[in-house]
Amino acid sequence: MPLVTRNIEPRHVCRQTIPTAVRSELECVTNISLANIIRQLGSLSKYAEDVFGELFVQAGAFAIRVNTLGERVDRLQVKVTKLDPKEEEVSLQAITTRKAFRSNLTQDQQLFKRPSLPMPLQDTYVTCDPPPPLNNLSQYRDDGKEALKFYTDPSYFFELWKEKMLQDTKDIMKERRKHRVGGLNLRKVEEQRDQEKRDQRGNDVAAILSRRIAVECSDSEDDSSEFDDDDWSE
Repeated sequence: MPLVTRNIEPRHVCRQTIPTAVRSELECVTNISLANIIRQLGSLSKYAEDVFGELFVQAGAFAIRVNTLGERVDRLQVKVTKLDPKEEEVSLQAITTRKAFRSNLTQDQQLFKRPSLPMPLQDTYVTCDPPPPLNNLSQYRDDGKEALKFYTDPSYFFELWKEKMLQDTKDIMKERRKHRVGGLNLRKVEEQRDQEKRDQRGNDVAAILSRRIAVECSDSEDDSSEFDDDDWSE
């Protein structure tokens, strides 16, 4: 359902009940139509002033931003023209230690508060009927909820957005836990493989050492046997 920002009144120029004491109905209808047309022109001029006022404010803000941007471009142009790459050498360490550019733009907040409404919408809101006093029935509820929120709840969309954001945060945390657990399992598998490789290398070294000791022992036995034969021969 579209929300009408500005509604020109009266909408029906000639639709009005004619009093019974009027002698000339045509003259009465003509006067009523003329009066309603004048009222429409007054309402139109009021809203036209409001529209052009908003355009003036927006154009002023845009002009300020353009002037600020032009000043920054001029300063940057002067700074660039003064740089000489042949005379000034920038080291790699200076480039890495330099702080990155960060914008100082402020984010807009609380855009949908009551004072942020346009004046026509505020006027329409003032003319609306207030909600029924259903909060008087809240004391008879057992769940502790406000009875008026079943009729109208301005915080409904905010609560819905908050629940969506909390659910998204929980989903992100679950994904991070899954990746963390997967990384830990992969690290354990890699450590186990490394340990098996180290054990296999240790077994290979032990086998080589045992074979070498056996060879050395056999050589020493051969030498001792030759020495014994020589002694007996003498």
